Amino acid sequence: MPLSYAIIGTGAIGGYYGARLQQAGAQVHFLLRSDYEQVRDRGIKIDSTDGDFTLPKVNAYLNAEDIPPVDVVVVALKTTQNHLLKNLLPKIKSNGAILSLQNGLGVEADIVQQIEATSSQSTSSRSTSPQSTDVQTTASQTTILGGLCFICSNKVGPGHIRHLDYGKVLLGAHQRQHQRCPPTPLMQRIAADFTRAKIAIDMTDDLPMARWRKLVWNVPYNGLSVVLNATTEEMMAHQEVRQLITVLMQEVVMLANAWGKSVSPSSVSPSSVSPNSERTLPPEVINQMLTQTEQMSPYRTSMKIDYDEGRSLELNAILGNPLQVADRLNIQVPAIRMLYQQLAFLNDRNILLPK
Repeated sequence: MPLSYAIIGTGAIGGYYGARLQQAGAQVHFLLRSDYEQVRDRGIKIDSTDGDFTLPKVNAYLNAEDIPPVDVVVVALKTTQNHLLKNLLPKIKSNGAILSLQNGLGVEADIVQQIEATSSQSTSSRSTSPQSTDVQTTASQTTILGGLCFICSNKVGPGHIRHLDYGKVLLGAHQRQHQRCPPTPLMQRIAADFTRAKIAIDMTDDLPMARWRKLVWNVPYNGLSVVLNATTEEMMAHQEVRQLITVLMQEVVMLANAWGKSVSPSSVSPSSVSPNSERTLPPEVINQMLTQTEQMSPYRTSMKIDYDEGRSLELNAILGNPLQVADRLNIQVPAIRMLYQQLAFLNDRNILLPK
């Protein structure tokens, strides 16, 4: 039997995966804001390379407290909105999970911090009005998972998602001390639901390194798309920009491998994972990503869309947090740092412009 899901952030990512899960028979609840009335009345429309479909009726909510307890809360918000999570998380059934489908480094730890802050604020209210025992309320009781989405999709209108390419998800478990963790039974059930929904999904025992690997793509393409005002196709067609992309990728790989060395082998748990296995990115990762990007449909990145629409950029999760690691390990990454500085200027200026 499929698990039940709540989608927090019904945009290009959450809207697409949530709709696929509902189409496959899962019980899905969508938390919405600006699109609430449209989705409540007309459902969700998906234009996809894997087949168009419409869900004329979905479970749409304006307030998290109206969502019934679910097995999995899918967080698909921009990381710039994580401070709002304390008011957006519905109740979670016992043995359930929060699954982050967000970009960047350290996003699961950020979610844990938000849950702990919410839990501490509500301790007194729970002591006077105890929660049902089948509902989780604290970070220590909640499994935190991360899902890396390799997908090209955009929200093109209220309740309307256009899926352009790819769609695979890589699922892993968050550990507070960055330990490796083999797939859990809950992860396997989630993977079964995604497979049933015709979403390609794999599992990893090393979520942090998987996030570093995705940063190899996200740092250059998201960042440069804003600075250069360009799509992926335009960037790949220019030899000098392609060389810059490669340099940025090389710095991410160097930083990822230094981080992996700094936490290994002491951060291996449980014992079923080999303590001698190195935590590094494969040497072919750069060529693989360059080739994949050449082959994908022309794509305007999520950061470029945010910039074009005057929203704050996900600078901290995608570039700022890796730079903090670089500072801590005394690793020089001048190209990443310059890109971050350029984006910080553009972001500050952009959000101050009259809308």
